[in-house]
Amino acid sequence: MVGIAGFIPGVTTNVGSMQLGGHHSEAMLLGIFQVSVLHNIVHLLFGIAGIALSRRPNPARTYLLIGGIVYAVLWIYGLVIDKDSMANFVPLNTADDWLHFGLALTMVGLSFLPRRTEPTAADAAHRA
Repeated sequence: MVGIAGFIPGVTTNVGSMQLGGHHSEAMLLGIFQVSVLHNIVHLLFGIAGIALSRRPNPARTYLLIGGIVYAVLWIYGLVIDKDSMANFVPLNTADDWLHFGLALTMVGLSFLPRRTEPTAADAAHRA
């Protein structure tokens, strides 16, 4: 949804100034998060992968873990780069950095939740 919202005027301010990538894009999702065409496409692909992998527990956990690690790397990357340099190709701003930090913690944490198991015959006998 974030990838789609990034293209919607009103939800995203300055849509007309949106660029393919880079720190020069002045488009702001919800007036807070700096976005570009590249940024929105990455979020769209990330969301599609999440939906596709959510149908089974093991791929879903792997998605959460790897996705969380990717967000952690983006968080660190956003902290260390000069936001006005060509290194800010996504683009990222301070709000994006802290969103990525929160997503990283949440996704990695969720990947370690206890697994639901199918009840065994012993479980069924114990309940009876």
